Amino acid sequence: MSSVKIIECPRDAMQGIKTPIPTEQKVRYLQALLGCGFDTLDFGSFVSPRAIPQMADTSQVLAALDLKQTKTKLLAIVANLRGAQFALEHPEIQYIGYPFSISENFQMRNTHKTIEESIVVLQDILTLAAQRKVEVVTYLSMGFGNPYGDPWSPEIVAKWTQTLVDMGCKIISLSDTVGAATPEVISALFNLVIPEFPEVEFGAHLHTAPGSWRQKVDAAYRAGCRRFDGAIQGFGGCPMAKDELTGNMPTEKLLSYCAEQKIDHGVQMSRFESAFNKASDLFLNYH
Repeated sequence: MSSVKIIECPRDAMQGIKTPIPTEQKVRYLQALLGCGFDTLDFGSFVSPRAIPQMADTSQVLAALDLKQTKTKLLAIVANLRGAQFALEHPEIQYIGYPFSISENFQMRNTHKTIEESIVVLQDILTLAAQRKVEVVTYLSMGFGNPYGDPWSPEIVAKWTQTLVDMGCKIISLSDTVGAATPEVISALFNLVIPEFPEVEFGAHLHTAPGSWRQKVDAAYRAGCRRFDGAIQGFGGCPMAKDELTGNMPTEKLLSYCAEQKIDHGVQMSRFESAFNKASDLFLNYH
């Protein structure tokens, strides 16, 4: 039986919510997710509280989590070297994620840096993380195209992937960010980069409208992708992208695709159901 890694992204689901969610409620929700058997939990971020106020309590959330009973690994997002230094003060974190955009416009919106400046930051983060034996997940934001008119093609993505590989990136998650990807583009891109860079673990961070999730997942899986990001019920989206947001890939849809295709995902469905209900309570109160 083939298997996939499911990365649950409550950070992505929460970060755009304006009303502050109390720390203890975040902890309760994350604790439920840690019991589900996800490969990785994208649980928080060390970024400017001015940019993403909802994530200002990430250190406190982490300190309150009970990690003794879980095999799920923790991932935190950073946007600069200072954020990475904060994240690496916490030995519980196994992955730090950095959003690297091949759209100049989006890189400026997201991290206030040009692509050239962002490359320097990423190299510093990779060096620091290697010293601490922590892995870096590089998100190739706007990997499937962008709404800003910046140049894009599968070949441009492959060129940037080569740059990232030469720098030492081993996990690269191609990120849709605005729901622009079509199944054809997803298929073309993964069919190009997966054979070309066999040493890289490629992931799919797809955003989607409710009607098109299945074709997107199917295209990525059939092209060889075995790492998928999701957020329960599709909550969230990228607050730095644009105003009319497309939701995250719903984790329950990923799991139903896996069940249908007989793909092992490692998630305990009874625990997942409980977390799914907690998500409804949490996100419908704060939106």
